[in-house]
Amino acid sequence: MSRYRGPRFKKVQRLETNLPGFTTKRPIIPLKKKRERIYITRLKEKQKLRLHYGLTERQLLKYVRIAGKAKGPTGQVLLQLLEMRLDNTLFRLGMASTIPQARQLVNHRHILVNGRIVDIPSYRCKPRDILTGREKAKSRNLMQNYLDSSSSSHKRLPNHLTTHPLQYKGLVHQIIDRRCVGLKINEFLVVEYYSRQT
Repeated sequence: MSRYRGPRFKKVQRLETNLPGFTTKRPIIPLKKKRERIYITRLKEKQKLRLHYGLTERQLLKYVRIAGKAKGPTGQVLLQLLEMRLDNTLFRLGMASTIPQARQLVNHRHILVNGRIVDIPSYRCKPRDILTGREKAKSRNLMQNYLDSSSSSHKRLPNHLTTHPLQYKGLVHQIIDRRCVGLKINEFLVVEYYSRQT
């Protein structure tokens, strides 16, 4: 799988958004806006979504197609699919400080889902899934560092998750609601952008 290795601040500045766990000394200054065409606004929303979740174009198109076939509004279903990914769920639980770090924890086989090792970051978490760290000391040390840093920043946990930091365990109660996502993204513009390709 490919991933973006270029300068992140330039992308964040251009899209006028902020990434979770991304800190910079330079302030993000909104650019002077001219009247943008509809295509450009849709493209920017799509790029924000890709940058936030660290997805490739192909992966995002696949999620849009799955969301289009599901029941309910396509935009909401798309965000639910992206939020219920294993790497994003670990980030929301506070077991990793950024989504790329959560992806690395999963790739290096430090995470168990319902007692089994899962090394696929795009694994879709379901209600009543139990996420734990492996028994290995290295896994526990990594997760303890992340949990300590997240508890010191007092990050609020979404309603659909609970965490037990002493047991290195998190629980998924239900599928996330759109109000709990907390992204400043208009998902309907993303769906409109892909409407010709699906």
